[in-house]
Amino acid sequence: MNTFRKFYIENKEKFFGYLLRKTGNYHLSADIMQESFTRYLERYKDREESPALLFTIGRNLLYDHFRKNRGDTSYEDELHGEGTGQEEAYGIKEEYQGVLRAMEKLDDEERDILSLVVSSNLSYREIAKITGNSEGNIKVKIHRSRTKLKTILRQGQS
Repeated sequence: MNTFRKFYIENKEKFFGYLLRKTGNYHLSADIMQESFTRYLERYKDREESPALLFTIGRNLLYDHFRKNRGDTSYEDELHGEGTGQEEAYGIKEEYQGVLRAMEKLDDEERDILSLVVSSNLSYREIAKITGNSEGNIKVKIHRSRTKLKTILRQGQS
């Protein structure tokens, strides 16, 4: 159990960040994270620890959720951070929501791949395995998705 605790501590922030980028919803992300770690522990506790497997479980749970609840992609109006002034917190919140809105304009695959790259610290090879693409294809898709996101963000500032 101590090894799972260590695995949880090492991966919870990256994993939660991935889920939050995918959903834009703090509470949904927390629920999916909890369910993912629970399933991982129940089904794979005897296997070698694998962040890629955890992200695959979470990704599948997200897809299941969105299939069941089409259209429920609302943003949370909460900022979950401490130690910043109210004005600074508002600025951070606005910027974060702007990026989430821009990411919503990407297609699902682009959003998924960017979320995995930014949040997970997984290698391109691991991301390729999770998404069912080749490593070279992932590199191209990441580059194109980043370029598209930058363009969307620039258009929003004009």
